[in-house]
Amino acid sequence: MKQINILKHVAGVALLGLLCSCNDFLDETPMSTISPENYLTEESQLASYANGLYTDILPSHGNWNYGTFGTDQHTDNQAYMNYDNKYIPGQWKTIQSQKADDDPYRFKFIYSCNYFLENVMPRYSQKQISGSDANIRHYIGEIYFLRAYEYFKRYQMFGDFPIVRNTLPDQMEPLTAASKRSPRNEVARFIISDLDSAIVLMESNPDKAKTRINKESALLLKSRVALFEGTWLKYFKNTAFVPNGPGWPGKEKDYNANYQYPTGDIDSEINYFLTLAMEASQPVADATVLVENTGLVQQAATEPANPYMDMFSAVDMSSYSEVLMWRPYSKGLGQVHCVVVGAQFGDYGVGVTRGMVDGFLMANGLPIYAAGSGYKGDETIADVRKERDSRLTIFLKEPGQKNILIEAVEGDHAVPVEPVPNILTGDAAKGYATGYALRKGGSFDQAQCVNGENYTGSITFRASEALLNYMEACYEKNGNLDAKAQGYWRALRERAHVDPDYNKTIAATVMSEEAKNDWGAYSAGQLIDPTLYNIRRERRCELMAEALRYMDLCRWRSMDQMIATPYHIEGIKIWGEMQNWYKDETTGASLLVYGMDNPKANISSPDLSKYYRPYEKTSNSIAKDGYRWAMAHYLKPLNIQHFDITTSGGDVSASPIYQNPYWPTVANQGALQ
Repeated sequence: MKQINILKHVAGVALLGLLCSCNDFLDETPMSTISPENYLTEESQLASYANGLYTDILPSHGNWNYGTFGTDQHTDNQAYMNYDNKYIPGQWKTIQSQKADDDPYRFKFIYSCNYFLENVMPRYSQKQISGSDANIRHYIGEIYFLRAYEYFKRYQMFGDFPIVRNTLPDQMEPLTAASKRSPRNEVARFIISDLDSAIVLMESNPDKAKTRINKESALLLKSRVALFEGTWLKYFKNTAFVPNGPGWPGKEKDYNANYQYPTGDIDSEINYFLTLAMEASQPVADATVLVENTGLVQQAATEPANPYMDMFSAVDMSSYSEVLMWRPYSKGLGQVHCVVVGAQFGDYGVGVTRGMVDGFLMANGLPIYAAGSGYKGDETIADVRKERDSRLTIFLKEPGQKNILIEAVEGDHAVPVEPVPNILTGDAAKGYATGYALRKGGSFDQAQCVNGENYTGSITFRASEALLNYMEACYEKNGNLDAKAQGYWRALRERAHVDPDYNKTIAATVMSEEAKNDWGAYSAGQLIDPTLYNIRRERRCELMAEALRYMDLCRWRSMDQMIATPYHIEGIKIWGEMQNWYKDETTGASLLVYGMDNPKANISSPDLSKYYRPYEKTSNSIAKDGYRWAMAHYLKPLNIQHFDITTSGGDVSASPIYQNPYWPTVANQGALQ
């Protein structure tokens, strides 16, 4: 549902970027054929306004890609056909300026939320809004939630960030004051305060279909935010990435020079956030009924369906107990995507990595390298799937499996039987980036296979995350798992058809082996303990391809080890039995061509690895030496225009804003370290 035209969304380049124009940014007056004083005065108008921000702020599937299931690309879990510049030394550079809508340091939707709250809250307190009081309160709660979610996105990117609660006049002094960056933990506290308001105001599943923001989703997001900040402060302690850490750039500004943590010190602040994460996640986790997983991939219409699999591709997700909120799509209304078609092929060029696949346990609870695990090896994808954690078994596609069980004439982009993965094409629409592909989000219904016209739902919040958040926060805070955390862990493993005795797994875990394929085995360049690692492993496997991996890696500080040692993204074991899949049908000659200096090379050389390395096929690939990291990359740099606008005579130090750690204040420059 589209927002009615009462508000011309403001596209701020940065808060002080609005100083360059009186007409384009946060100070702009809302325009409409309806006068502002007569708008937002009745329940339906509040609902319409909130509806207009749903698709702007909340995650959902986009067309011509793998939707939310492809967001984890460019991590150790999933890889796209092309490398990501942030892992190549010197390739991620500062930018002079961007279009307002492209600049991540924007306030466009924050302004929209502020405008609503600034106008509605006084009217509500004076009983000037008509309609059901419960509904009015709920819609107000939704806007608090949406502002919190939008702030959470900015805070993940930049850390310290201006806290802006109101719309601003087009005047230098108030705009300058509002541009000052608050310490990151204060931003997290602000986000949580908005979520607390939302929790108080909102109902549980007000529309009964779980398509509106609700109290449970707010609690889950609160636990996510609190866990993020608690673990960030813990792992970046004594660095420039936390308030008062050595080299923290905020200290250079007088308004932050004497900053003190509200709880007294950083250790108390860590404890504060981890406690909040536990408190917010527990009521959601306790109320969660995990959706049944049969552990099998349905291969005939007459066979029992697997509800856990179907949950990710249902047209109507309201009946799934684990789904807290989802976005519906409609072919009739033109609200469609292409996720199902992507999943019929190679997931729109987003492949699962060898690291992700190897991280899954065997069904008996042992890592694949452990003695007695029963691992069959990875000569074929069929071998990889045998006797594994069922989350890998059901979602990892295997040649010969049926992709369509319900036939329909209109599904002209269906692939009825899974073929040998096409790793030799550069076409992202049909290519397999690593040779490994998922069926998560795919549908067995051919009617969903019309190109660009898929209408399965998109999960926005899933309750199993609450169990994982509680487990991790509990261990990070206390150094052990309480009875609830232990119960949550066993429930997740039982649903995955994995031996619920996690202590068996911990005892068999060898961190040097896990470190080969999992960035999350590290924090601050050091291997973590096996218990914490297996908590992270559970999260990695349960939330595979659900758009949370990069967030986790950053808050764990899990890329430091790549500053000195490159990591090589790998896929299937191409130089084994699977090489025989790629032969000319007429001559029997191999279709695989390798050689770093061979312009016709279409595969990585066996001299590098037996496993397919998608970025190491030719010598002209700047990723040919593997992925590396820079400390600066944990946060995004501010565009240089922000400093130019707020200074005179080019004196950057006079600006009220400051650059993120180790990023320069000169355009087109890479990280300093």
